[in-house]
Amino acid sequence: MDQEPLGRESAEGLRALAADGPRPPLVVITGMSGAGRSTVAKALEDHGWHVVENLPPQLLADLESLRERARPPADGGPSPRLAVVIDARTRWLSGQDAHLLDQLTAGPHRPVLVFLDATDEALVRRFESVRRPHPMQGTGGLLDAISAERELMADLRSEADIIVDTSGLNVHQLHAKVSSLLNASVGTRVRLAVMSFGFKYGVPLDADFVMDMRFLPNPFWVPHLKALAGTDPQVAEYVLSQPEASEFLDRAIALFTPVLAGYVHEGRRYATLAIGCTGGKHRSVAVAEALAARFDPERVVAFVVHRDLGRE
Repeated sequence: MDQEPLGRESAEGLRALAADGPRPPLVVITGMSGAGRSTVAKALEDHGWHVVENLPPQLLADLESLRERARPPADGGPSPRLAVVIDARTRWLSGQDAHLLDQLTAGPHRPVLVFLDATDEALVRRFESVRRPHPMQGTGGLLDAISAERELMADLRSEADIIVDTSGLNVHQLHAKVSSLLNASVGTRVRLAVMSFGFKYGVPLDADFVMDMRFLPNPFWVPHLKALAGTDPQVAEYVLSQPEASEFLDRAIALFTPVLAGYVHEGRRYATLAIGCTGGKHRSVAVAEALAARFDPERVVAFVVHRDLGRE
């Protein structure tokens, strides 16, 4: 089944997540089995969210009703943020109760829908590593179960406000990315994930922008730097001391300043800038760290994710 590019964020969804009103929106976390729903739930709990896992979708309306009747916090502060985790193991997604999808996407208090996805290869690898069957596998094969679930979740995915590709992220990276994405205290600033990666492992599917650092000299061929990573000061100095690197950083900031300002104007609050080199160990890592540090913190909340660091 062909997939559209991942990493979509709608203006309305992200605007709702950043809202500072007394009643924050309900966030519904769903997506493919094995794509990281439990990790996302833990990340939200770590940041003070109340998370309800495996709630029957038919009870969403009752949950919203309870929120409406809840007393405001004693200190007069905002209501606690609430998220619900839903998977495909329910008749609601089979079509019989499809009217509940309409309830999700309509009404005065529309939840923010976050869909976690990953490539078939990544999902197969994860299920094989934990040696557990896919929840929809039955007597068929793993790929058959993944394909069936994709078909079952297609309508829900198409309605998602935010789609997050978790294919190249480990547990810690996904935790960091979602924690930053769903943090409410962003004001009018854009959250920018500056992600280093290695081209030999594939371009990140959720990248909004991709930049290639293979034009810089490779520390891999310098004997005393080969075993070190781009986070090491020696490697960073070698990479960033190149005249081309300095010029690139200056021009990148000049390029993205109006772009990210336009994102704010259009209501987009999140973007991923992927910085690549051959293996994702030296050049891309050093440049990603340096570039993230150059953004104006008053306008951009830049954080770094090193997707492939440690894979070699």
